[in-house]
Amino acid sequence: MTQYDRLVRSFRALRRIAKHASSPIGIWGNKTSTRPQSSYSIPHLRVDPNVKPIAPKHVAEIHQILESCGISKVTLAYADPESDFLKHLILNLNKHFQHGPPITHSSSRGWFWDVRPTSASLEADSQKARSETMESFPWHTDCSYEACPPRFFALHVLQPDRCGGGNLSVLDVDQAVRLLPKQTQDQLLRPEFEIAVPEEFCKGGESRVTGSLLGNGSGEAAFQLRYRDDIVRPLTKGAALALEELRQLLQSAAVKPLVLQLTPVLLPAGSVILIDNRRWLHARDQVKDPDRHLRRVRWDARPF
Repeated sequence: MTQYDRLVRSFRALRRIAKHASSPIGIWGNKTSTRPQSSYSIPHLRVDPNVKPIAPKHVAEIHQILESCGISKVTLAYADPESDFLKHLILNLNKHFQHGPPITHSSSRGWFWDVRPTSASLEADSQKARSETMESFPWHTDCSYEACPPRFFALHVLQPDRCGGGNLSVLDVDQAVRLLPKQTQDQLLRPEFEIAVPEEFCKGGESRVTGSLLGNGSGEAAFQLRYRDDIVRPLTKGAALALEELRQLLQSAAVKPLVLQLTPVLLPAGSVILIDNRRWLHARDQVKDPDRHLRRVRWDARPF
């Protein structure tokens, strides 16, 4: 058994144990630890300077972690202002593990997006993306408005929020959806929702898509979700009732044990967080530091 296999086996066991534990248990690197964040935590890899831009073993480990857990943290022990690690990682995931290629973010940008409150975003501008503002951003799936949303996205922390804001939260979709009644799950699986494409992300195609919010998952996850409340419109009475139940669940205390709070202490400069976009919802609280700077990339677009 490889070191990676032991890591993932430990992570799975800790997830099961933590549901009944008096204090939360997580796994970071090769050591177990208690964290006052959630019932479980995130597999963590450290990349040293002598293996840059990326070692083949790291590509394989990250692929397997994403398949198993849907989320991984990487700490770069060197400066990487151009995000070369991410670029080489995604290209190698595409080459060796059949991940889809990186996708462009909008009609005017490439596949790396600098997420920061630019001077333009501090002014009234109908074209700015929500991530470019300093506002909070509730639970959502990236590109939920696409017929083929990206399966994965990553954030490279270049400058964390130094003023106590901009905290990233992630929520285990599969565990959360299991808290809904079966009737509600079935309704969310029906293609009875219209999702509008935000104007700043229109690429000359459709301005809206129609489909389900919930899908059948893969691997250990029974469900996958695409969701962003401010652009979803139910098309039937049943869809409206199910959407309201989902909204209430996401705001309830019942999901708190399933949430990971990733503060700048846990994601300092040089951190990379990689997330399965369909297995984990994410949110951000208000940005307080105008110099906060993350770089985002999305890849592996597939039909939902």
